[in-house]
Amino acid sequence: MEIQITADGSHTLFLPKMDEHYHSINGAIQEARHVYIEAGFKQCKKPSIHVLEMGFGTGLNALLTALEAGKRQISTLYTTLEKYPLPTEITNRLNYAELSPAIYHKIHTSEWEHPVMISPYFRLRKIKTDFADYDYPDLYDVVYYDAFAPDKQTGVWSQSIFDAIHRAMQTSGVMTTYCAKGRIRRMMQQAGFTVERIPGPPGKREMLRAVRS
Repeated sequence: MEIQITADGSHTLFLPKMDEHYHSINGAIQEARHVYIEAGFKQCKKPSIHVLEMGFGTGLNALLTALEAGKRQISTLYTTLEKYPLPTEITNRLNYAELSPAIYHKIHTSEWEHPVMISPYFRLRKIKTDFADYDYPDLYDVVYYDAFAPDKQTGVWSQSIFDAIHRAMQTSGVMTTYCAKGRIRRMMQQAGFTVERIPGPPGKREMLRAVRS
């Protein structure tokens, strides 16, 4: 696992065995903000929001959401699923902490399986599980689908998982992903979502946004 610097100066991780990056090399932070904060979290106008993240990874999406929740004073419960948590010797070296050292540290040191107050407007629940094994017991307003690319991790981009997420979302709930592949769009539509292609982050022409109508 290698730490690399992306075009906006923020870090990403590269996995040589998978030939896969955790984020866009055109800018990790700007990709996460574009795909998950601007296109997802900020589309929900409720005074309190329950976010479900598919793939905790480096914790970047959680950090950016915590900062946005605090800025807008929106009470946010953030549930994140991750089967293979990163070791602290890796996360401690990532430069995302520069955005907010205290919140970043709390996000990565908080216990798993239980909700933890990270800041006045952000409560985090990290769950170590496979997407397919989770029973989705709650109703979610926003979903970040941030698994590795479909050609690298086929099993987590499945019809059964999109069906389960659709059942677990509030009406008008929003799901976003950097992925724009046609077969993923069709699976989302089959699950019952209204899906649109919208402009992607720098270096990527399109991404997908799905709404539970």
